[in-house]
Amino acid sequence: MIHHRTPDRPAAHPALAAPADLRGHLNAHLADAARAWLGRALDEAADHPGTHGPISVWELRLAEAGRRCGTEHADAVRVLILHAARADTGALTRVYRQGTADERRAVLHALPHLVPGPDALHLVEDALRTNDTRLVAAALGPYAARHLAPHPWRHAVLKCLFTGVRVDEITDLTRRAHGDAELARMLGDHAEERTAAGRPVPEDLYRVLALTAPPPADENGIDGKES
Repeated sequence: MIHHRTPDRPAAHPALAAPADLRGHLNAHLADAARAWLGRALDEAADHPGTHGPISVWELRLAEAGRRCGTEHADAVRVLILHAARADTGALTRVYRQGTADERRAVLHALPHLVPGPDALHLVEDALRTNDTRLVAAALGPYAARHLAPHPWRHAVLKCLFTGVRVDEITDLTRRAHGDAELARMLGDHAEERTAAGRPVPEDLYRVLALTAPPPADENGIDGKES
């Protein structure tokens, strides 16, 4: 039987939490059989990280994660397997291209743990082109916060507003939106278009628009530079 987390104990986020913290959370919440399966899966991934035959053993375990450990823990389990397998950009791309939507989401969550540079941005960009809101949300984690260029990042924020993804899902939104005049212009245009069409403007749009405001005048010198 799979243990379910208690409502007051949220799951560790698979993109934000360190792998050791993910493992600790799973060890505390999985039933004995699921915990044993996870241990074997991680050992297999660590011992045989490369591809053996048409598909690697750890890739098979990615497909089993939901059934073995429960859907609520599957993202974290898959991220740990990818981490144990030391999956590089090529392996992550293969899993993303060939996997289910759940496996694609796990790849996106794993990017900040496994890819130090911008080499895997093509996976983020692909996810942002979809209308799968769970993929869009996963794409805008810490990896995109670090590496996605300003222009596509602004359009990703608008994509969230179009598709109903909560802007709370966007990692480092406050930092990246701060003082962004171009994002403010785009948000204003979008609000005007919706109003002209008789559609409501999402509350999240106003939240992001407020973040784009420049710093108060008293925080800077007369010339706009820090005093």
